Amino acid sequence: YNWKSGGFLDALSRRAGVFPYSLAGWLSRVSPRSLLGVTLKSAAGPAFWYTLAYSLLIVIFGIRRIRRRRTPYVRAQTLTLMAIQVVPLFLLPEILLPWLDGRGWLPGPLADSLFPRVDYGHGREFWRAYGLILAWPLNVYNVFTDRPLWGWLLIAFLQTGVLIPLMIYYWGKGAYCGWICSCGALAETFGDTHRHKMPHGPRWNRLNLAGQVILALALVLLVLRVLAWTFPEWEGLRRLVYLAVSGSRLSYKWVVDVFLAGVVGYGVYFWFSGRFWCRFFCPLAALMHIYARFSRFRILADKKKCISCNVCTSVCHQGIDVMNFANKGLPMADPECVRCSACVSSCPTGVLTFGRVDRDGNVLATDRLAASPVQMREH
Repeated sequence: YNWKSGGFLDALSRRAGVFPYSLAGWLSRVSPRSLLGVTLKSAAGPAFWYTLAYSLLIVIFGIRRIRRRRTPYVRAQTLTLMAIQVVPLFLLPEILLPWLDGRGWLPGPLADSLFPRVDYGHGREFWRAYGLILAWPLNVYNVFTDRPLWGWLLIAFLQTGVLIPLMIYYWGKGAYCGWICSCGALAETFGDTHRHKMPHGPRWNRLNLAGQVILALALVLLVLRVLAWTFPEWEGLRRLVYLAVSGSRLSYKWVVDVFLAGVVGYGVYFWFSGRFWCRFFCPLAALMHIYARFSRFRILADKKKCISCNVCTSVCHQGIDVMNFANKGLPMADPECVRCSACVSSCPTGVLTFGRVDRDGNVLATDRLAASPVQMREH
């Protein structure tokens, strides 16, 4: 992660001219406007290989998940996660957008608004296209810019302030965390067999507040960033924002994005499950917890079927005590839920079902996609 994020490992590779920077020599042999030329140019940087490896993990372990958990819900969810990771989160920024721009097929005003010109790589910041999927404050770099990028500010507002709240209202936080987000994609595929390792209990639940702290930090940085735009003559403020966002080893980039999300989040997969970052530290998840308080989504429980075996709780990689709701017949409304369906599919008696309720708690509808093998056999 240090290698792909411009850390000391990247600097060593660049100075030594080793892989992937050694691939730059191949560029003179092909047309830079061709699909092969564009791919080689992208491949001459660490981010290409990191994203390729990330995508391959999701596809390979996604196929294994589909074969392991044979329900329509898991199949649809996993295929969606795989498609989003491969197309908008790999092919689009690394190959398709640079190729379209090189051919002159990318409208100039659109490209200038979303992908400013630079003197490296493909000549534009096509990496910003990750922001089409990764919303603020999960991805802060399209918002915390030296000058306002109005196209991205509008996209960020629509994502975080309109689309995600609407999705959560109808389908819960998992509509984004479990069906769209790349962090969730790796957790649901590569981390599928490790979900039972998430620690439970009151002490660990207190750590959930860490995400709220990081969200508060992101909001403070947003205010400072807007002030720096509004008063460009305040050079000290501009310098402070730069240092706080990415300009020092104690910045948001290196502490939150690289260390917590990258090193810790992925490093503890085999000990604390794949949702460690998502549950404890993700600032977007912390914001969505607020939205989820108004959601109609619930996990419905058929009390008479529950045998209090605790399987549902043990497989929850968000640390939710699902059985505490199920054996009382209560609709489960915990905002931590990411709709992974592990509790639903693992229940040996088919107690649980995804659904929606009205303001009075009356069931409005249940999911059309079957997630419980027991219920599938019953019907």
